Amino acid sequence: MPPNNNPAFEPIEDEPGLPRVLIIGDSISIGYTVPVRELLKGKANLHRPLTNCGPTKRGIEEIENWLGDGSWDVIHFNWGLHDIVYMTEQGERVDPPQGQHQVPADQYEQNLDTLVKRLKQTGAKLIWCATTPVPEGTSIRKPGDEVEYNAIAQKVMAAHGIPTHDLYGYAKKRLDDIQLPANVHFSKDGSAILAESVARHILNVLA
Repeated sequence: MPPNNNPAFEPIEDEPGLPRVLIIGDSISIGYTVPVRELLKGKANLHRPLTNCGPTKRGIEEIENWLGDGSWDVIHFNWGLHDIVYMTEQGERVDPPQGQHQVPADQYEQNLDTLVKRLKQTGAKLIWCATTPVPEGTSIRKPGDEVEYNAIAQKVMAAHGIPTHDLYGYAKKRLDDIQLPANVHFSKDGSAILAESVARHILNVLA
C-alpha cells in the first residue's frame, strides 16, 4: 500500500519499449503525478520518488536513492516551496517575519548547482520546473520569495543549458481557478490543469 494511500506513490511496472520519465518534486508534483501519468499512457513510463522530495537539502541527501539503478530518458524536476519555508533555529515552522528560510538563497543556488550536475550525469534530457506561486494569506511562506528563488534557479539552469518549464507563469494566469484559497496547494481539478502543461513539456522533449 502506498504511503497515505496516495496513488501517486504506487510503484509502476514499466511498459517495455517506452521511454522512462522521472518527476522529482514536492506536494505540487504529487498532485499532478497521476494525471500526467494518464496523459502519457502508451507514450512513456512515468515514475516519481515515493515521497515528498522537500527542499534542496533533502535532494542532496536522497538523490542517489531517487535516481536508482535504472536509466532515465527525461527528468522533470523542481525544488523551491520547501526551501522558502520560514523556520526557527530549532526547526519549527513559523510565519514570517519570524525565523528564516529553511534553505537560504545562497545555499539554494549551491544546492541546485550540485543537484543539476548529478542529474546531468544520468544522460537524461532535463527539464527544470519553476516553483508555483505563493498566494497572499498563506502561512509559513512569504509571497514573492518564490519569484526570487525562481530567478536564482533560472541563473543556474542557464549556466547548465537546461530548459525551464514555466509552471509559475502557467499557474499565475489562472490562479483563482486552480489554487486553494490562501494556500500553495491546488484543487484536484487545478492539479489536472497543471498536469496538461507538464505532460506537454515532457512530450516535447521526447519528440
